[in-house]
Amino acid sequence: MAGPATSTNPPEIKSRIGAILRATSGNFLEQFDFFLFGFYAAAIGKAFFPAANETASLLNTFGVFWLGALMRPVGAIVLGAYIDRIGRRQGLIVTLAIMAAGTVVIAFCPSYATIGIAAPIIVLLGRLLQGFSAGVELGGVSVYLAEISTPGNRGFYTSFQSSSQQVAIFVASILGFILSELMPADTVADWGWRIPFFVGCLIIPLIFFLRRTLQETPEFLAMKKHPTAAQVFSSALANWRIVILGMMIAILTTTTFYFVTVYTPTFGKNVLKLSTQDALLVTLLVAVTNFIWNPVGGALSDRIGRKPVLLTIACLSLVTAYPALHWLVAAPTFGKLLAVEMMFSFYFGVYSGTMLGALVEIVPAHVRTTCFSLAFALAAALFGTFTPFASTWLIERTGDKASPGFWLMFAAVLGIIAASTVYRGGGKAVATYDPVAEPVAGH
Repeated sequence: MAGPATSTNPPEIKSRIGAILRATSGNFLEQFDFFLFGFYAAAIGKAFFPAANETASLLNTFGVFWLGALMRPVGAIVLGAYIDRIGRRQGLIVTLAIMAAGTVVIAFCPSYATIGIAAPIIVLLGRLLQGFSAGVELGGVSVYLAEISTPGNRGFYTSFQSSSQQVAIFVASILGFILSELMPADTVADWGWRIPFFVGCLIIPLIFFLRRTLQETPEFLAMKKHPTAAQVFSSALANWRIVILGMMIAILTTTTFYFVTVYTPTFGKNVLKLSTQDALLVTLLVAVTNFIWNPVGGALSDRIGRKPVLLTIACLSLVTAYPALHWLVAAPTFGKLLAVEMMFSFYFGVYSGTMLGALVEIVPAHVRTTCFSLAFALAAALFGTFTPFASTWLIERTGDKASPGFWLMFAAVLGIIAASTVYRGGGKAVATYDPVAEPVAGH
């Protein structure tokens, strides 16, 4: 089979803390850019997708945001197969290069007023590149962290994949807050929104340096054989049921994440009519608590099992999502928005920290990156990144500002069904079928 030469005694990871930082650095760029696209959706819509009214422009912007995400499953399959065949380190460098290209395209693209219809086409191409890369970025990093984890701590290690994304949200929120304080709103909407995107471009060389110093995981090097791309696809197809169940488990993570980060600034400003500073400050605080709750969820699931944590959080989300939003929209204030977002942050962090470890464990080891990435990419593409669009559409169609709660409740129901199915009869996940794999080193 094709693949790199392996070592009989693969070297140990020199510094796990350093490896975590290097591996997760690419996540920073991905979520930094994704959050900025959501926060400045109104300005981006005005620059690239002019329409008859603000809602139509927002829907166009969030529609392009979602279309880019539809490339995630394609990236998961193509790049996932590459990483499972060539290696975790080299694959993560390739995904970063593609993500960086998309970031630069969006940052420097002229407006519709300057180049006409070419502007939205170029922005869409940039989003498609980002979506293609993001399809395997999260899975590749999660698998890397799982394979360097110490025994009994897989959930804790993989949770830092999601925690690293919260650092990006935090930094982006601070930049946005500073801009809103230093510039008039009209200036920010006209051209100031590009400044944080330029900052993202400036940090790309540093992230490349960090990624290039990654060590390959000992578990990958210990594998005697690595599957060809055709064999990866065959194994992924053979395990389509577990991929679908994995997608259903991940949906609650993706929908809640995009609601509390990408959509919240727009929700706070355009729907609740709170100030830009209030919406940004809430998002900034959410990023902090997300960072904290992720490793808590991962560590907790290492101790008591994945199933009870997944089911508990999904059930809580099901019964509280709409009532909480209904209470908020009845008389919006900064304090009430913060309280509701802190609740969703708790749900997201604990559930996500658990879900990442669960997803790594339920897919076949030899095609781990592909199956993990495909399951998560489908969840993000079809549901997570669709959340801003779905929320805007639901409010527009129903006139109920709390209606996004129904979308989150739907995600919770799918999570309950999937977790109950995967872990039926006890805490251990159902077995997967892999027609390709041979015994490999594991935890």
